[in-house]
Amino acid sequence: MPVKRNRFSYLCPPILSFKIGPAKKLWLSRGSRVAVAIIGSFFVVLICGCHNKRNSDKKIFHYNEQTGIASLDPAFAKNQSTMWPAHQLFNTLVQTDDSLHIIPSLARRWTISEDRLTFTFYLRSDVFFHNDAAFPNGKGRKLVAADVAYSLRRIMDRQTASPGAWIFNNKVDSIKPFRAIDDTTFQLKLQRPYNPILGILSMQYCSVVPKEAVEKYGNDFRRHPVGSGPFRFVAWEEGQALVFAKNENYFETDSAGIRLPYLDGIKITFYDSKATEFLLFRQKQLDFINDIDASFKDEVLTKKGLLKKEWLGKIELQANPYLNVEYFGILTDTANELVKQSPFRLKQIRQAINYGFDRRKMILYLRNSLGTPAESGFVPLGLPSFDSMEVKGYHYDPDKSRQLLREAGFPEGKGLPPIKLLTISIYAEMANFIVRQLEELGFKIQVEVVLRSLLFEMTSNSRALFFRGSWIADYPDAENYLSVFYSKNPAPPNYTRYKNPQFDAVFEKALTEENDSLRYRLYRQADQLMINDAPVVPLWYDKSVRLVQVNVTGFTPNGLNLLELRKTRIGDRIF
Repeated sequence: MPVKRNRFSYLCPPILSFKIGPAKKLWLSRGSRVAVAIIGSFFVVLICGCHNKRNSDKKIFHYNEQTGIASLDPAFAKNQSTMWPAHQLFNTLVQTDDSLHIIPSLARRWTISEDRLTFTFYLRSDVFFHNDAAFPNGKGRKLVAADVAYSLRRIMDRQTASPGAWIFNNKVDSIKPFRAIDDTTFQLKLQRPYNPILGILSMQYCSVVPKEAVEKYGNDFRRHPVGSGPFRFVAWEEGQALVFAKNENYFETDSAGIRLPYLDGIKITFYDSKATEFLLFRQKQLDFINDIDASFKDEVLTKKGLLKKEWLGKIELQANPYLNVEYFGILTDTANELVKQSPFRLKQIRQAINYGFDRRKMILYLRNSLGTPAESGFVPLGLPSFDSMEVKGYHYDPDKSRQLLREAGFPEGKGLPPIKLLTISIYAEMANFIVRQLEELGFKIQVEVVLRSLLFEMTSNSRALFFRGSWIADYPDAENYLSVFYSKNPAPPNYTRYKNPQFDAVFEKALTEENDSLRYRLYRQADQLMINDAPVVPLWYDKSVRLVQVNVTGFTPNGLNLLELRKTRIGDRIF
């Protein structure tokens, strides 16, 4: 008698099953429940790896999402855990390549009007939504310009409550921003020239969705997505596993004309322990892990950020500039009572902190060289406009720090009041390292660990004077970083409440500059103005760090740390 398979069976055939009568409840003692939980965990791990041994003809890419996934609706793709699956399921008008250049996706090409207010996109005519019950006869229809207009309007619709609604604020025309001219022509109209708009359109928020599916599934669209991407949704058991299958009708091909993607599917698990994740990777049950947890980084990496000898040839290390800057923020709003009573109102004090600790030693010993000391501006390494020769930041110079303290009226730190540095637990070691060096100069700083949610609430409401922060690029343009200091922006993103009319003028000029070289020069000028005022203490420019199985090829990193699987292949596994 044939075995009836569930939705996951094409990835992993059943091993065994238990049956309990429908009218009965199984009551267990506390000890028995613990035993069952342990046995259950064993079988979950066994099932997770079963495709390696019993279904090797299918090329399924496995990864673990430790933080879980809140939604598969791209309107809610606000962080890495939701952006990664959205990138597999959906397409945007334009996309970024490995070098962070904007290239076509759904749009074959586009034109820009002379006044730079109207962008006209000419769409591909061979893109189809995934087959789904939302369409007549379950067959996915052709994607047209009206779908693009609908999807972008949906982001701005208050009823959607998308966290990405801000991306078009004060940028697109207030009357008719999005217009479908015909099935293959879409038009976007701006209020004023805004060059980073193409970068914004590459964000996962701007993924194109079919109205029929959104209306059919309503709030449940978050767990029943329908897109046009290289993979289609199969099943999701929240907290257990999420499965995608290859979209056989995907429109992209490789240079040889072979239809993408190469993989047969993707399986995502949700173990919340980095130790468990690392164990599964060592057992070759995961194809890669993202980021290296502090608990095992010294087991795998040297202090110079290279694989230790015992791992060479067994796994691959990928380290790539990642558009993320880690920093300490300093509240600078002199109208705020916290600032009025603090020496942080003085630029010399803020600069003294920037000179007062060794970023290079910090990265070497606490990060195993996984990052670049932030000795330039706030705009990180990896963006085209980055130039460490043009933007001069801060390096370790304790004598300079002491001089600034004297100039501010606090020689050797005498008279300086105690200061609290707010951070979250995973950055406590880093904060303590910095504080110890600053204390040698006379600063009195106490590290206070708070919950991430509380830190966000306090920085958003200007109740944090000195705080740890990070800024990850939403799109590959320095404007995304410099907007953090634009005085007309609220918190977020302007958590420091920085205000400098000269900075604002240069920043606004950059937004309307058509010539890339001139715009980059203005970005660097604005970055230098801000860094001289020191409302932030840049710590390091990040790297995306991946451990990858040696049989995985075509799996390339990028500056946005997007999970790119269209050209990924999996060879035979070696046990």
